[in-house]
Amino acid sequence: MAKQEKPQKYDAQQIQVLEGLEAVRKRPGMYIGSTGTRGLHHLVYEIVDNSIDEALAGYCSNIKVTIRRDNSIMVEDDGRGMPVDEHPKMKKPAVEVIHTVLHAGGKFGGGGYKVSGGLHGVGASVVNALSTRMEVEVRRNGKVYKQAYEYGKTVTPLEEVGNARKTGSKSIFWPDPTIFDEVEFDFEVLSRRLREMAFLNKAVRISLKDEREGKKKEEEYYYEGGIKDYVQYMNREKEVIHKDIVYFEVKEAEREVEVALQYTEKYNELVLSFANNINTTEGGYHMVGFKSAMTRVFNNYARNNKFLKEKDEALTGEDVREGITAVISVKLSEPQFEGQTKTKLGNSDMRGLVDTVTADYMMAFLEENPAQAKIIMEKCLRSSRARQAAQKARKQAQRANFLEGNSMPGKLADCSEKDPALSEIFLVEGDSAGGSAKEGRDRARQAILALRGKILNVEKARLDKILNSEEIRNMITAFGCGIGSDFDIEKLRYHKIIIMTDADVDGAHIRTLLLTFFYRYMTPLIENGFVYAAQPPLFRVKKGKEVHYTYTDREQEKLMAELSKGKSGKKIEIQRYKGLGEMDAEQLWETTMDFETRTLIQITVEDASAADEIFTTLMGDKVPPRKKFIEDHAVYANLDI
Repeated sequence: MAKQEKPQKYDAQQIQVLEGLEAVRKRPGMYIGSTGTRGLHHLVYEIVDNSIDEALAGYCSNIKVTIRRDNSIMVEDDGRGMPVDEHPKMKKPAVEVIHTVLHAGGKFGGGGYKVSGGLHGVGASVVNALSTRMEVEVRRNGKVYKQAYEYGKTVTPLEEVGNARKTGSKSIFWPDPTIFDEVEFDFEVLSRRLREMAFLNKAVRISLKDEREGKKKEEEYYYEGGIKDYVQYMNREKEVIHKDIVYFEVKEAEREVEVALQYTEKYNELVLSFANNINTTEGGYHMVGFKSAMTRVFNNYARNNKFLKEKDEALTGEDVREGITAVISVKLSEPQFEGQTKTKLGNSDMRGLVDTVTADYMMAFLEENPAQAKIIMEKCLRSSRARQAAQKARKQAQRANFLEGNSMPGKLADCSEKDPALSEIFLVEGDSAGGSAKEGRDRARQAILALRGKILNVEKARLDKILNSEEIRNMITAFGCGIGSDFDIEKLRYHKIIIMTDADVDGAHIRTLLLTFFYRYMTPLIENGFVYAAQPPLFRVKKGKEVHYTYTDREQEKLMAELSKGKSGKKIEIQRYKGLGEMDAEQLWETTMDFETRTLIQITVEDASAADEIFTTLMGDKVPPRKKFIEDHAVYANLDI
């Protein structure tokens, strides 16, 4: 590492003070997470959230989002309209304060909103700061008002431009291309989020329109049943085991609890939790209250109705939640979220409220619907028996490893580094590629585990059967962090788990099977950013002494066009790799494993319900939805394989 030059002095002159919204432009990731596509779309959510807060207050029923032809975004609502009178302290119109001052808004106890998702007052001002231009139009007091900003600064005074019969707000913004990696909005990404918001706010109509040339499309989201419709939507490709969706809602003075659930034939649970419309992906006290109530109620019902024979026999939380699809949505006036990311609810009083409400309504449902209750209980009991069989299988595997005196699988070529943060493991398809990878790797930091063919499709199997798969057992043992209820992320031996398969149909299938396993049974691996996919090249092109590798057909076409312009007379040799096994150790290292030159794709999950839907569609029992998915996405497939 090059030695850095020491600063000459450090005094008051070196202390930089960022005025206005300069801090946002200087460190945008602190406010929107990233400057990639995720952060870009977050700008839209910030503005939409303000409209949703108007809906929560009871003043807005229609929200329109438009991707305009120039890739700017327009958000309109029929709420009260942002205040336009002069702010008593700032001495400028309130709408201008909202857009130019951080931590300014109606959500800090001033009586503007009783329930709100936007708690930090940074939404509109951050969007403004990260846009080359932003225009707002307010319909209020029978008038229409307009104001414009550029790079977060006011460029026109608030002007009265006409009369209005209705109220509402309209915001248009142009993301700054010097801030974001790209400024191309994805209709499907916005669609998923807006649909979710419509589910969470029943009877609020949200529309999304794309006006871009060649991409024109329009969708509308409106659900009278709210989260009950959400559960039905998520289960539309699954086999449900009881017809009625369990739904209950309780409202107090400043707190609300809403729950919807239904059981399916699946072996995995999908429980989504929200607080003030914010997806609390890490759960929190509302989730704890729901889970504890469900476990207690089901055990009480099972004992009272003789489903459990022995006094000491009990269902675990996993048994009770197997196959469940549930949504827990709470609303409260003073939510406490852990961290700026708002992924975990910290209000301890919500645990007791959700627990009590869930226990009362679930017991009533089971007692009033004995036929449906019996079906659910039988599924829970099957899960319990499978769990006990899985525990037995785990113990046998652990004992076998102990007796053999070797806890690591024979096919693992481990690395010498013991620090997980510096270690990585490649899951390689086939013995041939595994051999090249073992020879070409950095033995200090890179471990290799060769997989024999396609692993078990875990979407169609319970854990006891999964643990009978040798390939899966080898991965579990190599990773060292356990599986299911025994999973402990702190024991993970590698902080990069890299799937390295052939660039063909079989390779893609193996990669999908592995991702299904990780998502269903080792979810924290993906949530913590430890899973990657390697990108091996498709072509090796040699012209004279020059050697080039290309990773897509488009790259290959571009390279060939460039080489054809060069000196003639030299023969161009092209090798099309059909699999990793065709590369020798040096080539595999140089193209796919070298820390400095390789390309890795980090696997992330932005939306749990969308991920669940994809895995259900691709790996589940129903053929029609899988066929439709293939037809809809065939245009993206690489057919030159």
